[in-house]
Order: sequence, then C-alpha cells, then structure tokens
Amino acid sequence: MPDEDTSRHERELEQQYVTMLYTRLDGLRRYAANRLSRVLLETGGTPQARSERESFNQLYTEDLAKYDAAENGLCFGRIDLDGEHRYIGRLGILDEENDYETMLLDWRAPLARPFYLATPAAPDGVSRRRHIRTRSRRVTAVNDEYLDLAAAEAAGTVTGSDGVAGESALLAALNAARTGQMNDIVETIQGEQDTIIRSEHKSVLVVQGGPGTGKTAVALHRAAYLLYTYRQQLAKAGVLIIGPNATFLDYIGQVLPSLGETGVLLSTIGDLYPGVRATVEDSLDAGEIKGSLDMLDVLKKAVRDRQEVPSRPVELTFDTYQVTLDRKVVTRARGRARSSRRPHNLARPIFVSAVIEALAQQLADALGANVVDGGNLLSRDDIADMRDEMREDPEIMRAISALWPELSPQQVLAELYASPKRLADAAPNLTEAQRDSLRRPGVRGFSTADAPLLDELAELLGVDDAAERERARRQWRAQIADAQGALDILTGSAPQDLEDELDPEILMAYDLIDASQLAARHDVGQHQTTAERAAGDRTWTYGHVIVDEAQELSEMAWRMLMRRIPNRWMTLVGDTAQTGDPAGTSSWQRILEPYVAKRWKLTELTVNYRTPAEIMTSARRVLAEIDPEQTVPRSVRESGFTPWALGVSEDDFPDTVRTCVSRETGPGTTVVIGGHDLVAALADLRSDSVSVLTVRDVKGLEFDSVLIAEPQDILDESPRGMNDLYVALTRATQRLGVVHTRPLPAVLSDLAPAEVGTQS
Repeated sequence: MPDEDTSRHERELEQQYVTMLYTRLDGLRRYAANRLSRVLLETGGTPQARSERESFNQLYTEDLAKYDAAENGLCFGRIDLDGEHRYIGRLGILDEENDYETMLLDWRAPLARPFYLATPAAPDGVSRRRHIRTRSRRVTAVNDEYLDLAAAEAAGTVTGSDGVAGESALLAALNAARTGQMNDIVETIQGEQDTIIRSEHKSVLVVQGGPGTGKTAVALHRAAYLLYTYRQQLAKAGVLIIGPNATFLDYIGQVLPSLGETGVLLSTIGDLYPGVRATVEDSLDAGEIKGSLDMLDVLKKAVRDRQEVPSRPVELTFDTYQVTLDRKVVTRARGRARSSRRPHNLARPIFVSAVIEALAQQLADALGANVVDGGNLLSRDDIADMRDEMREDPEIMRAISALWPELSPQQVLAELYASPKRLADAAPNLTEAQRDSLRRPGVRGFSTADAPLLDELAELLGVDDAAERERARRQWRAQIADAQGALDILTGSAPQDLEDELDPEILMAYDLIDASQLAARHDVGQHQTTAERAAGDRTWTYGHVIVDEAQELSEMAWRMLMRRIPNRWMTLVGDTAQTGDPAGTSSWQRILEPYVAKRWKLTELTVNYRTPAEIMTSARRVLAEIDPEQTVPRSVRESGFTPWALGVSEDDFPDTVRTCVSRETGPGTTVVIGGHDLVAALADLRSDSVSVLTVRDVKGLEFDSVLIAEPQDILDESPRGMNDLYVALTRATQRLGVVHTRPLPAVLSDLAPAEVGTQS
C-alpha cells in the first residue's frame, strides 16, 4: 500500500518547487496578457496588419485560457527514475533561464507515461511515484508509492497496490462530494485507462465498459491527448464529441477546458444538423421507427412523390398564345431529370429546361415553324429567345415549380408528418398504427430522431448553391481588388530614390505576398475557431469523432455520423447492457461492420471507480437478466451504506419521497429517478443540489445519492426497461434507496427492507 504523507521537510521541498512553477506560469500569463493588450490597442493599418492582429489576438487569447485552466492542480505528480525527477502536470513548462530545460511535463507527453503505467511488476525504471496534492497553490499532501523493492525497504514501506495506481489520491477523488460538474481525472488515470487514451489505433476504437468504469473521462482525456499529439492535423479538421443529451454536455463541459483544450465541438445527435434544435419528444414507438433503416425508403418515396405529373392538361398563356403542360411533356422531362441521378434540387434545372424546351417547341409548331426542314418563320435563335422569355414568365414558372418544387429537408419532413396521405404514399409498408405514431399535425419543431432524417433528406435533395457560389466569387474578386489596391499603395509610396539605394536582396512587403494571399488573411471566416466553422457547416468532415453512450445511437444516426468522419477515425464508448433506446444497439459488430468491415478494435474497462461494492451487488442480478455473459466491473471501494427499499401506500408515496430527499443533508448531489409521469409530478423537489430526472436524462451522469421512485414504472415504460433499471441503479457514488407502491421487482428483492423513518 502507498505510504502516508511524507515528512514535513519533503512537503516543504515540494512546495518550493511548486511555487517556482507557479511563478513561471505567472510570467507566461503576464507575457500573453501584455501582448494581447498591445494587439487590442493597435488600430488601423494595412489589411495585412489587421489580419496579423486578429491572428495574434486569437493566439494570445487561447494561451491565456490555457494558463488559467492550469491554475488548479498545475503540478500533481513526480516520478523518480535513474536519479532523475520528472514532474508531471496539466501543461508543459520550460525554464528559459536554464537552457530551456523541462520544469514540468505535460501529462500527455511520452516521457510522462510511466507515471500512469508503472507497476511493481513492471516499474519501467521508476523507483518511486509521488502524488502531489495542492489547493490554491499550496501543497497539502505528498503520497509516495515505491515500485522498486530495494527503495521500498530503505523507506520502510511496501510496494505499489493491487492494480490501482495512486490509491490514496484516487480514493480521495472518488469519495469527494459531487458538484454537478464532472472533474477531470488527469491526476488519477489508471493503467487500463491510459492504454486506451493513448491508443494509436487509426480506425474505430470501441471502449466497452460497465457503469462507473470511467468511459466518459477516458473519452475526454483521449480527445485532449489526440489534440496534443496530432495538433497540426486535428486543429484544422477538428474533433467532434457526441453526448446523449444536453444535461450530459453541461456536466462534462468544463473537463476539456481544464485540460487546456477549447476547440472541440460538443453536440448531441439532435443538435448536429445545423440550424435545427431538438425541441419535440417522440414516443418510444416513433423513435424506434425513425431510427430504423426502413426510413430510407420512406424518405426516398417522400421526395419522389414531390416530382408530380399533372392528372389533367394545364393550359398556360404565353404572349397571348396557348401552350399545354400535359402528362406526356412532364413525364418525359421527369424521366430526363431522374436519369441524371442527381439529387432532387440539383436535377430540377434539368426538369425545368426539358419542360421549357417542350413548351417552346409547341409554340414554334403552332406558329408554323419547321426548323428541321429549313423553315424560316422562326430561327433557332428565335426559339432560344422564346425559351429565355418563358423562364421569366411567372405563370409558366409557377406551374413548373408546382410539379417539381425546390425543397428543403425541413419542409419535406414537416409536410410528411402533417399529411396522412403523404405518409401513406411514402410508407406503404408501415402499419396504420406506425404511421399514426409518426403523424404530428400542427406541431412545430423536430425531435432528436428527426435530425438524422433531415440529414438524409439533405443528401436526397441536394443544395442548388450556384447563386451562392456566384455571390461568393464576386465577393472574393472584390476582396482581391481591395488587397491589390493596398499593395499598389505600398508599392507607390516607396520613394524612387530610396528604392534605388536599397540592397536588392532586401524584400519589401509587396515582394512577400500577393493580392490573393493578403485577401485570404483578411477573410473574417478564417478567424473563426474550427469548432465555430464546423458547427454551421453540414458538410464539414472532422479529423476525429468521439461518441459517448454510443450504444444509444440508431441506425439512421450512424449514417448521419459516418458522413462527418470519412476517414473513420473514431472512439466509441458505451455499454450494450445499458442500451435504453429501442432504436439503439446490443451489438457493436452489427453496427460497425457495414462501415469499416473488420477494421475496428474492441477494448474493455473492467474496474468500477464510481459505484460502491454494496450497490453493485444489487446491480449484478439486473445485469444477469440483461446478459448473463457480461461481467460486472470490479468495484474498488465500499461506501459503508447499505442499499434499501421502502414500500408505502399510494397516498403516502409523494410525502415519503420528499422526506427521503430532505434527509440528504450532507454535501454533494441527490437525484430522484423515475418514470416520465412521476418526474413531472415531483418537479417541485428540484433545487441546486437535487435533480428529478428520467433514466434517459441521467445517462452518463453520477450523483452522491440516488433515490429510485417506483422501479416497476421504469421497467414498464420501455421494451428495454431492465437496461434502464440497471442504469438507474448505478448512478450513485455513495447511497442508493428505492421507494415503491407497486410490488418490488424480483431483481431487487435482495435490497434491505426499510421502514418509514429508518432509511439512511
């Protein structure tokens, strides 16, 4: 086991070193702040100067954010090997006054890795691992692990621990009260976690892990590690992290900034489609249908049904003449457009041209033209002019647009849900009950399950951006012209006699940059962060994608996600035993092999750091019902609290729940987990430290105390109710209680019975 705190002298020595590190950090912070102040005070100047100021502004702002993030827990460890002390911390610090020697190693650096991996069996040259605990720049504790037998005997202690590195620091972190925000684990990363964080696998890495094994923390620290190791590659393409819900993203929101990384895009699947936010909640049946690949055919039919043929001829007037838009004309034009295999909106110009051509030929024939035989009533140029004029005719274009309209994904999906006829035509293979579950007349907005459908429709419809591209070209030409004007001014402002006296080897500004380069530097869009640019661009492709609670994604959601990561470099973390969404998966192989064949790797986390052993004893029976083949992760600690169950009458139920919550007076957080209706009824219990949530909302979260209200409701609400109950049971870091009016589910029969007033 690790030693207790070392002598006061050792702490004082470490305090001196930590003080030196903070002094150096303050110097770096002052330098960045001074440079930023100078940049902000400068005004005017050439376009190049303004562009450079914007770049420096972003650089120094990011540096200040990184230094501020490292303030708490700047240095947290040291390893002794080969007579050398290596200090480990949140960022790397060099000593400029001593040949730029390393004062502090970034935890992601290769030289820092033995801090996490060294064991008594494989010390990797490390004789001692020291954990340095600080508070507000003050060293509060120093704990040592001797990994070398001789060093341990000399110190009068024992070596290592049973696979848990830094046990004292780890248990202190695990037993600390939760605050509602996730903390990083950079000080207490364990060996199996570090192996995954630093994995070099370049396809899909799946991290399967039971509750409390640190899957989310591993995913976030892997994001920070990859950005550190592959900075140049990922800084341009970006990293996308997908979480199960907005509550979860708020919970993890401070982890990456605390590690010095602020350029990662956090999103849910429901918010991944630009410009759309998930505001509608689907029924379980609707969500399952929308997540199925059967929706591909539904969406394709929905789009093709908008490419109509008139049931009867449409008479149109053009320049006092009559032309007829009949079934034959439209069918031929539609066939030509469809045969192009272009998306709907991109094929529309072909349809329009074919119809206009047919109508113009009708009119030409009516006027007696005979181009083929050399007639001279109307020339080819006359007919071309006629086609151009028809394109400007409002009546003709309205008639054509009604048959092949330009569509947006939002329009198609909203109108599909609102119309029983459109649904019946597009989804003949669904039952009437299934179609009814999709119907949403009069409801505005979209659900999480709609986002992948909108993305699929965007592919089917395409975007006719010719006008936008032309506008961008005109704007770019104007920027180049302005930049060239600035360079001309610079060139003309140099006195001729001065230029004659200058050494020809000395380059002027206009020798180093041309107009297009200068215009690009002044492009405002270039100064947005990667995350900001990616969030607004549906076609953006990322360098790496991380998915938490990946088992919850539907088949349609995977299609959406795979479009954003063509290189297929992904990290997926999840637990198929916790799949709650009916559209989710219970097989990684079934989901991944259509996209990456055999090029995916499964790893597993086996140690439970969150859930006490007392609670996992109860959860084990639930897991056996879900999948007898799965192994319960090993808990590293006990909490000393026995999980309990309390049966009450329906009349007493609300007051009993309130009483149980009121007794949670200690530090930390409490959550009441129940079915949808019950959560709504108990909403008044919410406070800064108390949450009332459904199982879907607690995915990925943890609380000091968990109170499950009416577990049978959780089982009844979903086809995967047992999975949901498993999730609910394993959110607690300390205490678990169950209050019920209905019979207690058999899988919970081993909970200690409690009476009113005795539970604790």
